[in-house]
Amino acid sequence: MSHDTRRRYAVTLAALALTTFRAPPARLPPSGGAAGSVVTTTAMSIERAAHTATTLRDGRVLVAGGFTNEENSISGAELFDPAGGRFAALPRMRTLRHSHTATRLPDGKVLLAGGYAAGSTVLAAAELFDPATNRFVPTGSLGAARAGHVAVALANGKVLIAGGVGPAWSFLSSAELYDPTTGRFSPTGSMTVARESHAAVLLQSGQVLVVGGHRGRRAEITLYTSAERYDVASGTFRKVGDMRVRRHKHDAVVLRDGRVLITGGTDERDTDGVYDSTELFDPISTTFTLGPDLVRPRYKHNGSAVLLPNGTVLIAGGATQAETFDPRARAPARAFALVPGNSPMAGQFSAVAPITGGGVLITGGYGGGRGPRASAWVYRP
Repeated sequence: MSHDTRRRYAVTLAALALTTFRAPPARLPPSGGAAGSVVTTTAMSIERAAHTATTLRDGRVLVAGGFTNEENSISGAELFDPAGGRFAALPRMRTLRHSHTATRLPDGKVLLAGGYAAGSTVLAAAELFDPATNRFVPTGSLGAARAGHVAVALANGKVLIAGGVGPAWSFLSSAELYDPTTGRFSPTGSMTVARESHAAVLLQSGQVLVVGGHRGRRAEITLYTSAERYDVASGTFRKVGDMRVRRHKHDAVVLRDGRVLITGGTDERDTDGVYDSTELFDPISTTFTLGPDLVRPRYKHNGSAVLLPNGTVLIAGGATQAETFDPRARAPARAFALVPGNSPMAGQFSAVAPITGGGVLITGGYGGGRGPRASAWVYRP
């Protein structure tokens, strides 16, 4: 598969909203202003895009998979130590992959599932990273090979996997559950429609909200406004309303008050149709309302939004500069503010993870006319 093809079809989902992260309380910046800055840190060992970044219990960050600048090359994994600010190589993954998902489990291990192997081969293979040994170990396989899916850690310890692309560019509505006590995947209810490039978050109620995405390719593509909610008790999805804008390749994050902030994305024109619009979902009324505009249009940034300890949100992907969202802002024009930085970020298909002290690690990605990068940045509050 050519580099341009990989750029067109790769999607990444970090499991950022799924990671429990605690840090000392911090004060909110004055309404309408961004606090902190983004600075460069030591680079990764290899260029990566469509990879994942997952915060471990001990504060280190697992960076896994992704494609590189080399033709048909897919990378391994490495660990970032926030204390030393450096990356260290890990033993080889059992299956090299990109556009997969990575989800931290209750026992501290990380589940890596699906994605693409070399070329456009879609994977059913899954594996676990064990931080106690720094090694990748086997586990059960997905019931359906898939890439560009979503993965959400549930309150009961299981992981919901939903949608994505299957073999021969089939678009999937199917979903399955991973049980870490048995190491097996089992089918659950299907979504109401097949979705790729969608976003999903765990609501405070314990249910899962899935929004947007698309099915089909090129002239046959169909973008969605629709959203649905997965009920863990019944194992079923049910439609909960429509967004105000059709969007895919967007992001979503749960705010401290339980609402969901949905940012950016694009229409069928991809690079030529990138949005600066946002929406807010109210899980009580199950309605979407238009939110304030982003400062920078952004897309291909799923998993790059992090709820910070002070209640603001850092949107760290999809553009060359990060910005923050202040839910307290009285004037919509002041809700988003750019974060100062000493180097432009890559933007698309980067991977992001919170680190100690309220910081955030931002890794790799591509954009601005450049392919995948080994660069890494740290947001400092």
